[in-house]
Amino acid sequence: MDQYTVSFFGHRKISNVFVIEHRLEAMIHELLVAKEFVEFLVGRDGEFDQLVASVVRRSKRCIRNDNSALTLILPYSTAEYRNNEQSFLEYYDEIEICSESAEKHFKSAHQIRNRFMVDRSDLVVFCVDHNSGGAYQTMMYAKKVNASSINLAEATQ
Repeated sequence: MDQYTVSFFGHRKISNVFVIEHRLEAMIHELLVAKEFVEFLVGRDGEFDQLVASVVRRSKRCIRNDNSALTLILPYSTAEYRNNEQSFLEYYDEIEICSESAEKHFKSAHQIRNRFMVDRSDLVVFCVDHNSGGAYQTMMYAKKVNASSINLAEATQ
């Protein structure tokens, strides 16, 4: 099976939520229709991550549910995950703890996990509207390694 992997990164707070949600819906719809299998990689670190997970789940219900997986990539095992593992497993199709970041200092673990996700992806989707923070650093990394990427926030400013 030909698998297409997409990862998502954005700021903790999103401006223009409805515009971003509409762009996500269109992109995810197109991927579900056009690709044989799509793996959607997400974190759980802010509004954008939650929006992506919600749009992917809704799109899978409404468009096609047999050719994709919503995969949560954690930088390390968190107390929230350990205490609510069953709820996480009911929400996400798959959950991975990134081995590259799990043993590192927690302050660097998110960036290590993010780079792992970029390196694994065929497409990297950003919602970055300012030049600071982890999502911005990840976008700079994606540009450095010439990853195929799009920034949904660019046309909303």
